[in-house]
Amino acid sequence: MSILFPDPTARRARARETWRRVTTAAASLALAVTGLLAFGAPPADAAAAAWTPKPAPMTTPWTNQVPVDSPLPEYPRPQLTRPDWANLNGIWDFAVTSRDAGQPATFGEQIRVPFAPESSLSGIQRRITENDKLWYKRTFTVPAGWNGRRVQLNFGASDWETTVRVNGQAAGAVHRGGYDAFSYDITPLLNGGTNTIVISAHDPTQTGGQGVGKQRIQDVTPHAGNSIFYTASSGIWQTVWLEPTAAAHITRLDMVPNLQDSTLRVTVRGADGASVRVTVSSGGTQVGTATGTRGQQITVPVPGARLWTPEDPFLYDVTAELTGSAGADRVGSYAGMRSVSVQDVGGVRRPVLNGSFVFQTGTLDQGYWPDGIYTAPTDAALRFDLQKHKDLGFNMVRKHIKVEPQRWFYWADRLGLLVWQDMPSMDTGKSPSGAARTQWENEYRAIIDQHRSSPSLIMWVDQNEGWGQYDQARIADMVKAYDPSRLVNNMSGVNCCGSQDGGNGDVVDNHNYVGPGNTPTESVRASVLGEYGGLGFRVSGHEWYPGGGFSYEDQATLSALNDRTVGLLDGMRENSMPAGGLSAAVYTQITDVENEANGLLTYDRQVVKVDEARVRAANQALIAASRTVAPPVRLTPEQYVSIRVTTPGYTDRYLRHVDGLATTEVVNSASSALLKADATWKVKPGLANRLCYSFESRNYPGEYLRHRDFRVRRDANDNTAVYRDDATWCPVQGSGGIRLSAAAFPRQYLRHVNAEAWLAQQGGTHTWDNPASFVPDTTWAISAPWAP
Repeated sequence: MSILFPDPTARRARARETWRRVTTAAASLALAVTGLLAFGAPPADAAAAAWTPKPAPMTTPWTNQVPVDSPLPEYPRPQLTRPDWANLNGIWDFAVTSRDAGQPATFGEQIRVPFAPESSLSGIQRRITENDKLWYKRTFTVPAGWNGRRVQLNFGASDWETTVRVNGQAAGAVHRGGYDAFSYDITPLLNGGTNTIVISAHDPTQTGGQGVGKQRIQDVTPHAGNSIFYTASSGIWQTVWLEPTAAAHITRLDMVPNLQDSTLRVTVRGADGASVRVTVSSGGTQVGTATGTRGQQITVPVPGARLWTPEDPFLYDVTAELTGSAGADRVGSYAGMRSVSVQDVGGVRRPVLNGSFVFQTGTLDQGYWPDGIYTAPTDAALRFDLQKHKDLGFNMVRKHIKVEPQRWFYWADRLGLLVWQDMPSMDTGKSPSGAARTQWENEYRAIIDQHRSSPSLIMWVDQNEGWGQYDQARIADMVKAYDPSRLVNNMSGVNCCGSQDGGNGDVVDNHNYVGPGNTPTESVRASVLGEYGGLGFRVSGHEWYPGGGFSYEDQATLSALNDRTVGLLDGMRENSMPAGGLSAAVYTQITDVENEANGLLTYDRQVVKVDEARVRAANQALIAASRTVAPPVRLTPEQYVSIRVTTPGYTDRYLRHVDGLATTEVVNSASSALLKADATWKVKPGLANRLCYSFESRNYPGEYLRHRDFRVRRDANDNTAVYRDDATWCPVQGSGGIRLSAAAFPRQYLRHVNAEAWLAQQGGTHTWDNPASFVPDTTWAISAPWAP
């Protein structure tokens, strides 16, 4: 266990160094900051003389580093940059009314935007319900240098129904959606002097029909319970900002790399009918350029492309400019050259990056903070969680039913992490209404549009464990058609919680706690593990609600936590990947979240619980093994075999059953017919995985070799999922034979001990796990049957 930021001085030093790196990186992509321009006096009608934050339930290293007047000052849209902009984050007047009330006459409080009112960093820290409406107000003046240009008012995100008025007039249509950016051209509403913005937001959270992810209306201070659901985050929770543009201007760049012909396909959105030029460069040197028309795909050559990978996340600079007149719009961006698809690799369907299989090992990342809830306190904090993935050796992250600000994707792109992006689910246990479905799909498409050019994002995850599930197959087809450049996961956790698999998409995804186990392989989709792990350890002094934390499997000591975590990763490397066909796995989770104590880090990001070097080494070994993974060991189904011991001195013994229990016994030509039959098994396709095998008794058809409470026996097939797992054995190549691992328990092997057959694990605590001759005892030869 390592303590991060052990004292305030160290925290401040690290924050300063992180800020230096952040600003340097931002400058390299020309994310120019105009800064807080003249925005008039502070809010005038607030009751409080001076705003102060509320005490955070837990203090992160960045809690006290948040500026009062200019939180999150970084340019918020790294893939569409302009040199002039103005940040509206800071102190706003604030009020809460009933949901149907009009604008209040006075705003009696102050809030620090963009932190949600439930959070301590907002200065409000209060429970917001479906009966409340939030009101925000502030003034600003437009800089003189912006004269003659249009003024755009931009929102990173506001949850959920947001109305914007400038100088008493509606800025545009009501925006509905909690995770997508939106903008208004407010030029006609400006008065040439001090302007007033008033924003209202209503967020019904789980009582409405919209996507909410893990948000639930609850007390905002730590308390017992609430399991895997967390405090809601209502209203504005991402940066609010102004930006001057030309009347004809670019609104989005859709960029798709094509490795087959070394080109970047770019579609410039906005500025109807305009001519555009797109240029790709590297280190200030032009690589390729092309011209075309707005709305049509432009093919830009990128000869000898340097590919984007987690090991080398190289980014090209991109500029797009309208060419029709002097002073026309020009934007900066970046792109990574990479491809992702599903292909056959050694007879197994695998996801491939740039044409090659690499095992995707990552964590479940919920994106919650004890001080900011949905909003990271600083950009350095936002980067930190992704950097810890890299430090721990992971190459992937699953952003779990939340969508982060665009700067989070910027850091994933720069650091080199493969991103699985979940669409935030609707509430559990409900069939969504027609209106809710329409809204959810519209918001999903808006999210895809917003992030479709990020090279790190490789897979869309439509639904999770059946929460608000409907039309799974249709939605997967819709998403694939809308963004054919990425993989689609129609349902994460198809084996869990009443969920229904749509049967399509690019992957089939199981959840397995603690796991890792396997996801049954298919001939079309790649097999992945959307969730596993959940190992728990509570660190005193770093608990959200002391004593209230839970996990899927508590560990008594840090040593046990490390051994168990590394063992899960090793099990995938040794068995799940080569024998069971597993291609990706998501560990639950990167940090504790509220009362979930199953993070690799504590919720306050102050402590790394696991041995970072050991976990990194295990992840690196898993990734390295995937690059040279051999085809699975093949047996011939529907043929009878006998299974012979290979341990020196015992090679005349065979696996047999006696009164239902599996044992080993000497078998030769003089043996009885019964013994020969008991030592003969029919090879069947694995009941739980087609790449693995099940062994049916020769003289008891319908009964299979399975493990139960570690003892291996012959049992009748009751067709339960547990039985199918227990009766499925995944072979890996051994010295002089094969080793048979349990499909659901990688690293646990069929072993003989004192003529008895057990499910054993090297280094385990049982007598049958003893290390003496472990490898020979778990290696078997597949021989001709004694009873054909």
